[in-house]
Amino acid sequence: MSTDTTASVSTHILDTSTGRPAASVTVALAARGDGDAQYVALGGSATDADGRCKDLPALPEGTTHVRLVFDTESYFSSQKQAEVQQDAPRARDSGAFFPEVAVAFAVTPGEHYHVPLLLNPFGYSVYRGS
Repeated sequence: MSTDTTASVSTHILDTSTGRPAASVTVALAARGDGDAQYVALGGSATDADGRCKDLPALPEGTTHVRLVFDTESYFSSQKQAEVQQDAPRARDSGAFFPEVAVAFAVTPGEHYHVPLLLNPFGYSVYRGS
């Protein structure tokens, strides 16, 4: 959780093409401070059966920007699509149109940031949740 000098981050993923949580999606976490030019990898996690990452690494003191990178290609490649989507192309050349989703956002110490990902094979949306 966040402290007076650090922010905290959590996320979950809903596969909107099935209306279910997206399990076993690898999520990488990186951070940078105000004067830093590069993000520093902090580690990562994978979503559980409920689509949640419950063990993302803590953010270091001085973090002002965070980046989450979701490995969506591996997730969609592992899915058995029993039903064909009505608006989907007849054939795809990969498991996902977006092989990864990278979300960068600003943080303030003392705040918690929950950043859900709404995902389908051809698009995604993110927002700051609670």
